[in-house]
Amino acid sequence: MAFSIPDFWVWDFWTAIDGPMVHLYYLRAPMSLADPQLRHRNASVGHATSVDYENWTDHGVVLEHGAPGSADESATWTGSVYRDPSGLWRMYYTGSRYLRPGEDTNVETIMLATSTDLHEWVKTPGALLSAERPWYETLADQTWREEAWRDPWVVPDVSGTMWHMLITARSRQVPAGVDPDDRGVIGYATSRDLDSWTAAAPLSAPGAGFAHLEVPQLVRIDGKEALIFSCDSSHLVGARRGSAGGVWALALGGDEPFSGELLNVADAQLVVGDELYAGRVVETPTGPALLGFENVGQNSEFVGRLSDPLPLRWTDDGRLVAYTTERVR
Repeated sequence: MAFSIPDFWVWDFWTAIDGPMVHLYYLRAPMSLADPQLRHRNASVGHATSVDYENWTDHGVVLEHGAPGSADESATWTGSVYRDPSGLWRMYYTGSRYLRPGEDTNVETIMLATSTDLHEWVKTPGALLSAERPWYETLADQTWREEAWRDPWVVPDVSGTMWHMLITARSRQVPAGVDPDDRGVIGYATSRDLDSWTAAAPLSAPGAGFAHLEVPQLVRIDGKEALIFSCDSSHLVGARRGSAGGVWALALGGDEPFSGELLNVADAQLVVGDELYAGRVVETPTGPALLGFENVGQNSEFVGRLSDPLPLRWTDDGRLVAYTTERVR
């Protein structure tokens, strides 16, 4: 059964695995707001558990917005959970701070909370990492409605001595002749202790047709590496403007993705359309699958609940497809 909560919208999510238990962390906001767009400035992080990605037990809110003046004073947004070598669980999440009522202008910051049991979380005071020049667009550049710096995804280096963070970000510069909105890149930062992080040049270049590449995830599916990200139809720009968006996949070669060669996100292919969003690849008892939140329903209305897992397979020509019982999406 799709995961939903009465009287609440559910959207972006991430998971942590502890033995047979799947811990789901998800964004939630009350439907009493009436306008689904208001959910973004009223988001908190909820927690649910399952052993099969289909039958869920909800545990309520585990992370809420911070005090006035904090980097998450408006809302807590999307992140990821990583278990460090000591056994401590770390949730890297997005703090959102809206500057004025009634406007979309906001500043996004990477923040940290920790837990020993995946149920109780304690925020680490202060901001962990912010968008930095010269690589990344900031609000001071006045080229976008927000300072995009969100959706942190952490992976260990093959050497075991460093960690990498992928971030939804926008480039401060675009090449001449490129649509000025076409700034979406995979932001990048590194750490040697998981506490102190240093921003570095992005892993992809602007001009690929995406205003943003949201909820990035590096995964291995049936032995093949892939970058998963989301960009809906309304945020396709440049040559892609007017075409269909949703959840995208970029098949990667065998090389280390942090070797210095830019990821060619222009080659990414659509996996599912706008009906699902913020897709995450998960490993179910029956194999790899895509989870997403149900985004656009009948009459183009926002749905706001989690889908059941859709099995994933590579086609012979190297495309990633999500299967339903009726058809290939």
